[in-house]
Amino acid sequence: MGPSITEDTWRLLHESAMAAMRRAYTPYSHFPVGAAALADDGRVVSGCNVENAGYGVTLCAECGLVSELVNTGGGRLVAFACVNARGEAASPCGRCRQILFEHGGPDLLLAMPSGIMTMSQALPDAFGPASLDRIKEH
Repeated sequence: MGPSITEDTWRLLHESAMAAMRRAYTPYSHFPVGAAALADDGRVVSGCNVENAGYGVTLCAECGLVSELVNTGGGRLVAFACVNARGEAASPCGRCRQILFEHGGPDLLLAMPSGIMTMSQALPDAFGPASLDRIKEH
């Protein structure tokens, strides 16, 4: 069982996401994004978007967050927040929802613009490791 998710947890994640957003590299879109998540061992990991002149290779904030998670010991994500430059909750794009699902699973809690929801609500019928296992069994 992971750490308890409280209002203080969400406040900490919001503040960590804001700090990451302020470090974003966005010379093209001028749309900084920061993300922060709580890992099952209590660590807070974060990331910011890093744009590139070759737009297709831009890194979303969630990519940096997952890289930090893996680089600092791995584990599972249990709660996630993402913000834009106004400090408003931002929705992860479809690609990033898939990346978050891989490292948090269906029960990962997300602070979305419409409120707190699980990853299974944000990405219903997700494709993940269990999908690959079902194929291997046949």
